[in-house]
Amino acid sequence: MQLFLVFSGLALRGFGGVLPWAQRVLVEERQWLSREEFLETLAFGQLLPGPNVCNVAIMVGDRWFGWRGAVTALAGMLAAPLALVLIAISLYGQVADEPVLRHALAGMGAVAGGLFMATAVKLALGARRQWQWLGFGLLAFVGLAAFRIPMAALMLGLAPVAVSAAAWAQRRQMRVASPEDRFAGSNPRDKPSKDQDPS
Repeated sequence: MQLFLVFSGLALRGFGGVLPWAQRVLVEERQWLSREEFLETLAFGQLLPGPNVCNVAIMVGDRWFGWRGAVTALAGMLAAPLALVLIAISLYGQVADEPVLRHALAGMGAVAGGLFMATAVKLALGARRQWQWLGFGLLAFVGLAAFRIPMAALMLGLAPVAVSAAAWAQRRQMRVASPEDRFAGSNPRDKPSKDQDPS
């Protein structure tokens, strides 16, 4: 139930975008994920079809409670916004030409942009120990913003190079690691501690 309520709260707070709130709640408040784990989950979610935050919700729910958790988290993300959108659609036609509404929407767009920029800086600082990989993010940003390269083309060009470089770096690290270090680490489906358990 808590999983459903947390993701419902995320969806209701996420006017202009849920991602900044997802990072704050899942990493800083609930501590269900570390910043590095959130980055990895988000990166994988961006490779999959569908909204990034819904993909993150599915993966977080599945991590702790299997497919039932995935369904519960996704339902939390979608139920309240769906109801609000249906209500808004029925009202929007009556007030669409109001200047106040247009100014409010423009202001919300600016706030959403600021939230995304703040989240990007936080996530980049969290990945500073892996700063060498931020170059791929910079290349993607320049390609999209400066050269208007389509997202699909960027993904097809950069993703294989980034994955190959990461695999090469991991193999190199495994060669110098001790046998104990190679097999150290927890199972991704291990339950969280009591203070982190979302149940």
